[in-house]
This record gives sequence, structure tokens and C-alpha cells, in this order.
Amino acid sequence: MNSADVLADAFGRVQETVHGAVKGLTVDQLAARLDDKANSVAWLVWHLTRVQDDHVSEVAAAEEVWTEQGWYERFELPFSAAATGYGHRAKDVAALRVPPKLLLGYYDAVHERTIDYVRGLRDADLAAVVDEAWTPPVTLGVRLVSVISDDLQHAGQAAFIRGVLLRRR
Repeated sequence: MNSADVLADAFGRVQETVHGAVKGLTVDQLAARLDDKANSVAWLVWHLTRVQDDHVSEVAAAEEVWTEQGWYERFELPFSAAATGYGHRAKDVAALRVPPKLLLGYYDAVHERTIDYVRGLRDADLAAVVDEAWTPPVTLGVRLVSVISDDLQHAGQAAFIRGVLLRRR
């Protein structure tokens, strides 16, 4: 097993968790919030997908799936095409009402792009500096692990919310 295999496996685990959190939920359940300031399953999955799309597209020197494949238009959100969810407020979270098929469609398109990218990496590629704005500078390996960590945290939050919602039935 090489680094590309490890990264592909980790992103695959994110995909399993995302699908598990969304599967079988209605639009209303996806948009439900545990309180007025909490995130919803839909927002968490959209956000983690937008961040993955943004970060992987940047290091791959590619246009984001969000705009390249027309997902921005399909979602019809009141945010700019560049929005990833950072700085969103409660009203922004509440605005994200989408069917599960759309949400998972975008996630899966980003996942596919991500897997295609990481499968092409060699171990030596991971040492390349991709962001010098940090001390120490961020390498490709660190950036990808950061995306996986962020994705899994948000996917876990979405799974937790799903559990609470399903127990309330």
C-alpha cells in the first residue's frame, strides 16, 4: 500500500459516512436543526463537500466541480459561487434546503474528482509546499489530511444529527 492508496481509502471512509448520514432522509429532515443556531445535515454535507472541492481543485490546478459541472446553478442557493460555508450565519444554514439526490450527487462528483487526483499522486508529491501563508508552510500531504479530518468531523456531526432526528419520530 502506498500513500495514494491510504488517501483513497480515507476519502472512501468519508464517502461511506456521508452516505450513511443522508440516506433515507427527506428534504425537511436534511434541513432540520437541533436549535435555531445549529447546522443541519444538509448544510454540513454541503459545506464539507464545498471545502473538499475548493481545496482539492486548488492543489490539482483545476476548476471546482461546483462551477465546472453546473452544481452551483442546480442548488439555486442565495450564496456566491465562491461560498464554502465559512462565516455562514443561521439564516444561511436555514437557506440550504435540497433533496438528498442533489446533495449526494454533488458530493459523489467531488469524491470522484478527489479519488482521480489522489490515485495519480506519488509518495514524493506529498512533500510539495502548497501554501506558504502558514508557519510552517503547508505541504500537499498535510493539506489532504486536513481535508479528510475536516470532512470526517462534519460527516460525524451530520450522522449525530441524523440519529437525533430519527429518534424523535
